[in-house]
Amino acid sequence: MHRFRPILAAMSKALGLASLFAAAATIAVTPASATGLEVSADLGQKILPLGKGGKVYLRLSLKGGVIVDPERRTPVNVALVLDRSGSMKGKRLDGAKEAARLALQRLAPEDIVALVAYNHGVDLLQPATRLGSDHALDAKIEKLQADGRTALFAGVTSGASEVKKFLSANRVNRVILLSDGLANVGPSSPKQLSDLGRELGSAGISVTTIGLGLDYNEDLMQRLAAASDGNHAFVEKPADLTKIFNSEFGDALSITAQDIDIIIECKIGFRPVRVLGRDASIEGNRIRMKLNQLQGTNERYIVVELDAPEVRTPGTAEIASVAIDYLDLQKGQRARAESIARGRYSASEQEAEASIDKAVMSQVATQVATETSERAVELRDKGDVTGARKLLEGNAAYLKSARDRYGSGLGAAPAASIGRLNQLEEKQRDAANNLDADRWDKTRKSMRAIEHKSKVQQTY
Repeated sequence: MHRFRPILAAMSKALGLASLFAAAATIAVTPASATGLEVSADLGQKILPLGKGGKVYLRLSLKGGVIVDPERRTPVNVALVLDRSGSMKGKRLDGAKEAARLALQRLAPEDIVALVAYNHGVDLLQPATRLGSDHALDAKIEKLQADGRTALFAGVTSGASEVKKFLSANRVNRVILLSDGLANVGPSSPKQLSDLGRELGSAGISVTTIGLGLDYNEDLMQRLAAASDGNHAFVEKPADLTKIFNSEFGDALSITAQDIDIIIECKIGFRPVRVLGRDASIEGNRIRMKLNQLQGTNERYIVVELDAPEVRTPGTAEIASVAIDYLDLQKGQRARAESIARGRYSASEQEAEASIDKAVMSQVATQVATETSERAVELRDKGDVTGARKLLEGNAAYLKSARDRYGSGLGAAPAASIGRLNQLEEKQRDAANNLDADRWDKTRKSMRAIEHKSKVQQTY
């Protein structure tokens, strides 16, 4: 255990500084309608100690509205893109067929569906069209056979072209990709797929990537999903595909807000440093970012690290303002939500310490730990097994410390947030014990999937 004390000390110090110098907001939130988007901007403490600048963590929380009438949920415009290359032969293709058939049963006749299969070429089995009540997709899926190589880029591009035919801000526009192999025909680098994902995301199309088995490129698949604000899942066994497809279609059917533009204006003296886990543009004191979609009743949060000034006069101060413009799918029109974060300064460090917002800091800890997990993967990729294991074990200890601190006592964080810390801790400990060459492929894919889920708050 003594080997990890320097790491534990550094992480504990970081956790303590984050708590000491973070300030939580007194919120003025635009009231949301029953179907709208709820927004709150909170910081790590209600009170900031005088004379001590440093890190301030701003947590922006967005919660989707309730789908009032499930029969009137937002229509879906989806392209299902299935890998049928040679490596899919047998149970993998059988599992994919069964999962696709069952998932399509969740759709309504007015939903738009396209079906694409690919190996070294692309077969458009079903052009984008209304599903209807008497479709022939089951038979087309059943006829799929596995052979050839993997033109993944072309498969995704073909699926996206079909989605674009019926592209509408008032539909959920999505490509769902299943692959078990490497992209070995056409563009194949993570950057090329990430650029494709970013292009589709900017057009309002999210890409969900489902990696099956231990041979696919998880960096390529995860970055394609992340760049389009889509989901990503690692499925080791074909028998688990039905559960994943069911969850994915459930996610698509629950979207209540889309095309979400976010602007955060930091007030004088507070300098934005970075957004943890997400792409964002920082220009001066302004942060701009975009989310493609938000599920009903689901929370997606954004953690921003700010540099705070040294203030020596007690009193309240405005720290940041938030403006969000989005499409309310239940109402079919654009809407706006605003929030202002204010903090109070005090000469009492005890008062500041007692004002820690445990719910916010538990989510900050999740994002900090996720970044550490990504660094551990980088170390292992370079062959530094010892360094990666030390980092993972230290990260697990950091997560336990955060869980113990924020999960109990007055104002304890919600059980769901503490559960995520616990899950991430378990994954870090498991990964630390499975870094050897014969287990690294599985460990790496599992780590990338949980990192993606943590960063974007994926619902499954």
